[in-house]
This record gives sequence, C-alpha cells and structure tokens, in this order.
Amino acid sequence: MILALRIGFAVVLLLLWVVAAQQVGNNIIPSPAATFHAAGRMIAEGRFLSALGDSLTVYLSGYGIAIVVGVSAGVMMGGFPTLGKTVDVYVFALAATPRVAFIPLIIVLLGLGIEAKVFIVFLGAMMPIVINTYAGVLAANDDLIEMATSVGARKLRIFRSIILPGAVPFVIVGMRLGAAIGLINTVVAELYTAVKGLGGLLAIYGNTFRMAEYFVVVLTLALIGVVVTESLRYLEHRASRWRIEK
Repeated sequence: MILALRIGFAVVLLLLWVVAAQQVGNNIIPSPAATFHAAGRMIAEGRFLSALGDSLTVYLSGYGIAIVVGVSAGVMMGGFPTLGKTVDVYVFALAATPRVAFIPLIIVLLGLGIEAKVFIVFLGAMMPIVINTYAGVLAANDDLIEMATSVGARKLRIFRSIILPGAVPFVIVGMRLGAAIGLINTVVAELYTAVKGLGGLLAIYGNTFRMAEYFVVVLTLALIGVVVTESLRYLEHRASRWRIEK
C-alpha cells in the first residue's frame, strides 16, 4: 500500500515537472527527458562517476566517524551524569553554531584536501548524534532499572539490557538528522575547499547555466539521501526486534 502510494506520488511529481518545464522553458527547468539525456552524456564522459566517487568517499568517511564518536560521547555523557551536566552546555552551544563559521579555520589547519572535507562533514553530522544519544540514555525507564537493581543485576547488565536498548530509537533519530546534515556539509565542503565532487559540479554547471546537468547532480544528491534514510529505517526495524528480544 505504502509502496503504491509512493510510486503514485512520484508519478504526480514527474507530471508537475513536465508541466513546469513546458511553462517556464527548458533553459531554466529542463524536462525529464533532457535531464535523462544529460545524465547519459555525463556518465559517458566519466566526469560524473569520478565526482560521485569523490563525494561518497568524503560523505561516508565523515559520517562514519561521526557515528562512532557521537554515539560514544552521548553514551558517556548519559552514563556519567556529572560529566554530562558539565559539558552539555558546550555541546549545545557548538550545535547551535553554524558549521560554516569554522570552515576558514579548518582550511588553515587542514588545508584544502580530503581531510578538511571529511572533518567538515564529521563536525556537522556528529552533533545531532551526540545530543540524541545523550537524551536517549537519560530517558531510560527508571522503574525497570529499579526492578533490575532490586534483583541484584549489575550495572553493566542494566546498561546492556535496559539503558542501551531504550536509547536505540533516539540514536537512530540522531543518525537520520546527522545523515541529512552530513550530506549538506559534503556539498558545502566541496564548494569552499577544492572544487571537486558533486559540489564542484554544482558550482560549474550552475555558473554556466547548464541546467540539465545541474538537475542531474541535484537528483543524485536526493537519491543518496533516500538510500541512506531507507537504510537507517531498515536498521531501526532490526534494532526494534533486538529491543524486544532484550
């Protein structure tokens, strides 16, 4: 049912796209056919696949590091209340600061290479993961913890069987938010540092008003976002089964 509705909605969007291209003109909004032909040319040239590989390397590297560091930091902040209450104000302050403001400093310290790009993605994707993991650990069911303590369960067992499973939905939400911000930061990093990857193609095609090629890049970024989101949705489903088993 949901799949059929999604396909139907996609068809509606495609029809609206065709109408918009006819009304506005292909020079501004290229038609789906023109976009498809542009994608074929870009793939044949080899430049598109190279840029896609560069962007995926930056995105997945930064996002993967953000997951490891963010979940670990959030668990430590929630597991040690004194530490959490000490540093949470600084974490929230950093999360509220636009990451773009750090880019000049990052370029000075790390240069214009892949290290700077990965760090920009990491910095953006990490914050929602830390905050949501921290909130998930703090939201553990006190009644279950008290019952487990009363029957002699050790702290490690309580953490593994009650606190960690209860925090999983919060962690997944943080990962979804981090995935979206990380993808945005990938494009931003490629625009501000060495102009490579899909962000570089956006700049090139946008500045030269090659809108068909520009739409190909935009749709590719959207597709990456959909794939990551659906992968996390599947992970959430598997994690829910694990919580029930626990």
